[in-house]
Parts: sequence; structure tokens; C-alpha cells
Amino acid sequence: MNISEKSIGVAIPLGAIFTKECQSVGTYTSLKKFADFCKKCGFKIIQLLPVNDTGTQSSPYSGLSAFALHPLYADVKAFPEFSAVYDENAAFKKKYNSFVKSFPHCARFDYDKILSAKIDILRDLYDNTKIAKSLKLDKKCEKWFLGNSWVKDYAVFKNLKWQNMQASWKSWQKKDQLLSQDEIQTRFDSKELKKEHLFYVWLQYNLFLQFKESCDYVKSLGITLKGDMPIMMNEDSCDAWGKPKFFNHNLRAGSPVDGENPSGQNWGFPTYNWKNLKKEKYSWWIERLQVASNFYDAYRLDHILGFFRIWAIPESDCTAILGHADPFASISRQELNDLGFTDERIRWLSQPHIKTSDIDYFTWSQEKSHEILSLFANKIEGEELWLFDKSVKGDKDFWQKDFSVLSFELAEETANAIKQKFCDYWNNRTLIEISKDEFLPVWTYEKSFPYETLSYDEKEKLKELFAQKDKDQNELWKKQSTDILRSLTSSVSMQACGEDLGVGLPCVPEVMKNQNILGLNVIRWSRKWEEEGQPYLAQDEYRKLSVTTTSVHDSSTIRQWWQEEFESAFLFIKDELEELKISKEEAKEFTPQIAKLILQKSFSTNSVWCINPLQDFLYLSEKYYLQNAKDERINIPGEVSEFNWTYRMSSSVEELLKDKELIKSIEAII
Repeated sequence: MNISEKSIGVAIPLGAIFTKECQSVGTYTSLKKFADFCKKCGFKIIQLLPVNDTGTQSSPYSGLSAFALHPLYADVKAFPEFSAVYDENAAFKKKYNSFVKSFPHCARFDYDKILSAKIDILRDLYDNTKIAKSLKLDKKCEKWFLGNSWVKDYAVFKNLKWQNMQASWKSWQKKDQLLSQDEIQTRFDSKELKKEHLFYVWLQYNLFLQFKESCDYVKSLGITLKGDMPIMMNEDSCDAWGKPKFFNHNLRAGSPVDGENPSGQNWGFPTYNWKNLKKEKYSWWIERLQVASNFYDAYRLDHILGFFRIWAIPESDCTAILGHADPFASISRQELNDLGFTDERIRWLSQPHIKTSDIDYFTWSQEKSHEILSLFANKIEGEELWLFDKSVKGDKDFWQKDFSVLSFELAEETANAIKQKFCDYWNNRTLIEISKDEFLPVWTYEKSFPYETLSYDEKEKLKELFAQKDKDQNELWKKQSTDILRSLTSSVSMQACGEDLGVGLPCVPEVMKNQNILGLNVIRWSRKWEEEGQPYLAQDEYRKLSVTTTSVHDSSTIRQWWQEEFESAFLFIKDELEELKISKEEAKEFTPQIAKLILQKSFSTNSVWCINPLQDFLYLSEKYYLQNAKDERINIPGEVSEFNWTYRMSSSVEELLKDKELIKSIEAII
């Protein structure tokens, strides 16, 4: 598609859209009315958060399926069978009316209750269809089903989830945990399960029609629709279950240690087996994009860094401290020997040595300390030092150990403190032993105790070796990402955009530019961090091939940013405020004028697209301000709560359409 023209857009989670017809949660059909509002304002782009089925997880980035649409956003009234069943079935009519009354509009929607109630209604509706009664798809539905191979796996998986009370597939009976494609087909064809399986086919077909119709309507208004592709899949997903060869189930994705995350981030998602994906020409990823292309003109590749390298964490670890980049350039034992590090020295760097005295601190008894240490470690002969036993695979082993096996009692608080001490030791190393003769540096190696004991010369030798391996890795990452992204971007006509926040890899900008992938710039983080005062980037210093935004779903809105980080936010529009003769003291209160200045400046960057959250545009009118700015944000990273991902517009789209003053304000600055 043509991206030469400057375009302004708005971002919103589908569930947040509030229309009078969709009180409880936004639906696929409510997108139409929202598009009417966007058209009036002059927006050229609408960006949605992911809309794939996430099962019991409210986060749209915790996919239960890479392909299936979320039933949460179903418009029950839009199903072709609804009117007849509603008119003829008194019980169904009563249940549906009760559903509508039970979930009036709220500032945050109740994900679990709404989803459960909606699935219940959809099952009742399905029971009254010809498909449920004849156990045969009609011609249109069958044609769609045959053209979407993923639906079969999804139907079987969802049925098994239903039978197992939504428990993870890893806790199912062994015979159901990893089925071959032939076994999935056999189960799908089972006469006893046919009705249940066809329910999911019928449901996904109708969701497809609802969403497709709305997306086509958006495009008919001359508005580009941009979707979102989460990079990772939930461990408990249909894809990880049905296509296990495409995933590394012994590794988890995350991010390394940084200032805000002293233990790194462990997202809990399995990493990809790119070797196996490459063997099949990335068919699974390409199919994802092709299915998405039914709806979108453009798409956002979440965490695009993961296509270059992923931060891979052993499944047995809770934290990401001992994670490593994958792919990697490892260090051989011979290379370390050549630098003067003996095998004994290598052991010191790669295997934590536990002091008995550190456990004595909790027990005041060497005998008791030895008994505790013996649960996880082996004593070095003649010393009060211990090495972890080979049976210990990660820090999860410490937390899962029942200390009641000891010959003495420990208070729970003391036991937990000892377990934490073992975790600290486990993570305190300079090298990660990948195999007997293969090593990688720990991300925080410079802070490790073994490293601190080295001589200056030894430290310099290791640093030089690590730096060389880092260069080698950059070449690996460049090669892998080019191969993957070229295959993906050439498979569809949609415009690719990449979430490249916080990326410091030298090869990333070059690869993205070569593949015509738009980067992402968040104005508050687009600064020259290495310079004194950390000035904001000038508007003409932004990459043209990029999307500028005021806020993202994981950040605060501009109102909360202004209120909680005033000193930093003020600097962004300091010149504009001075021009208007507004003092710093006068600017402390966030107003529509402040919002206007921030929005205008975000539009004036060199980026070809500027897409801001709806909330930031609504700040142009005080009538849409909630009492607490925090309630206007979508997600607070690091928290698992009913608050996250359940944001709803405070006013209906119908009200916004009537607000000529707001529309005029948005139209004027666009």
C-alpha cells in the first residue's frame, strides 16, 4: 500500500467501543459506528488491539489461538438465526434479555462474567440451528471451513478445554496432550463429538462474517484498518498444543534485566523453534498474516525484536536473570582455556559455590545447615562449600521443595528466606553452561560474585571475548530476521509496522528499512538519552518510515503523564507554552489546551503515520475527563488484575457523533 502520504489515526481496543446497541462490551459490528465518528473527525487510520481468542485470559497478547476470533466480541443479535429463535423460543428470549440487563455500561467491563454469559447464550442459539440438528454444515459455511485448515484443530482443542474445565492442556490425560494431525482429524470426525465441534466451526464462521463486514465498511469510508499481531503464543494455546514442533516448550520468552526490572521479565510464553518453522517456509506465520489480511490493510508486529533474537529463559526458572539471546554465538571451553582459564576456573565462573555459613545464619547449627544444603547440593570435600546437584534445573525447584522432609521444623518465614538465598546463589554466576563445553555470559555478569574475584587482566580478557561474540551474534540476528521478515512481508499486501521500542541492536534499523517496515516512536521516550538534559528529538529527526504516538496501551495517557511526570512532560511543549506566554506554574493543570499542544506536536514529526489512543483525543473536551486519570488507561504492566485490558469509553459513540464541538476540535488539528 502507499505510505507516502502523511496520515493521522486513532487506536482503540475493540472491547472499549461503547454504542447503545453494545452496552456490555464492544463488538465486531460496533466498529462500524465508531468508523462513522472517525470519518467525521478526519481520521485516516483506525488501529485495533488484537482480537484473537484468549480464552480465560483478558490480555489480548495472551493468545489461545493465532487465528480464531474472540467470542467476547460477538454481536449475538447479528447472527442470522437470532431473530427467529428470539421470537419463537421464550426461554432463549428470557435469557438474552436477562443478559442485556445484567451488563449495563461500566467504566471497566467484567471480562469473565460477560464472556461466560455470552458463550452460554451462543450455545443456546446454536442448539436451535439447522447445523446443530442435522450435524451438517451449510454450503457457505462448509466452503469457509475447508478454506481455513486451522479451524479443525481449534474446534478439537476448545472441546477438550471445555471437557477439562478450561485447565491447561499440559494437565489433561496423556492421550489428549499431544495428538498427531491424524488423531485430531479422527477426533473431529467422531459422531459423539460432532455437534460440539461444529459449534466452534459455526461460531468462528459467523464471527468472521461479522468482522469482515465491519472491516469492509471501514475501508469503504477511505479509512485504513490496522491490526495487531502478538509475537508470542500462550503456552496453553491451540497452536502450542496442535503444532508443538514450532515451539520450544523447554524455554520461555521474556526480556533481560534492566533498571525497572531487576529480575528481568519472564512472560511465560514458549519460544519459537525457528529451525522447524524455516523448514516449512514459515507457513504457520504466513497463514496467520493471510487470515489477518481478510480484515486489515496494515498490521503491527508486536515485539519485532523477537524476530531478530528472543530472550530465552529455561522453563525451570522463575526469573529471567539466567536467560540468554536466541540465536546465540557461544563460547567454547577451548576458547576459555586459551585465555588462561582452567577447567577449575571455568567451574568457579559457571557453577555457584554455596557457603555453609550463609545457611548457618538461618539455623545457628552447622548440622542443620548441612541437612538443608543436602536437599539441593553436594559438599566439596574438605571445604565448607557446596555445588548444586545436577538434579536442580532451576529456581522453581527451591520454591517447590517441601521442607517438612527435614528432621527438624522450620518456620515458614525462615524456610522462604532460605529458599530465596538458594535462588540468589543460583543466579549469581558469570557464565551460563549451555552444554558441557559451551558457555554464554550472564547478562549481569559484571555484578556476579565470581567475576568480582577475577584479576583486572582476567576481566579484560573476558570482556574482549564477550564483545567479539556480541558482534558475531549481531550477524546471526541480522541473517535470521532478514530471512523471516522477508518471507512474512512478501506474503501479503498489508503494510507491516514493527514495535521496536527499547531496541538497541545495530542491525534492527537496517533490516526494518530494507523490508519497508514502519518503526514506532512514542514521543515521551523519543529522546537523546545519552546527552545532557536528555532533550527530546526534534520533529525532523524522527524516522520517516515510522509511526509516532502520544501513548501506547502499556503506558499512561498524556493526561496521567502530565500529572505524574510533569517536569518531563512540560519539556516536550515548553517552547509552545512560552510562545503562548503560559508560565510553567500556570501549565501545571492539565487542560484541553495542553492536550491540543501535545497532539499537534505529535502530528508534526517526520513520521509518515501518527496514531494516538482515543483517550488522548477525548482530552480536547473536559466533559470526557474521568475523575481519576488512571482509570483512562488500558493496561498497567506487571500487574494481573481485573482492571487491565477492560477499559471502556465513558461516553457512547452516538454521543460523540452528536458532539460537534469535539469533532470540530479534532478535525481542526488534523
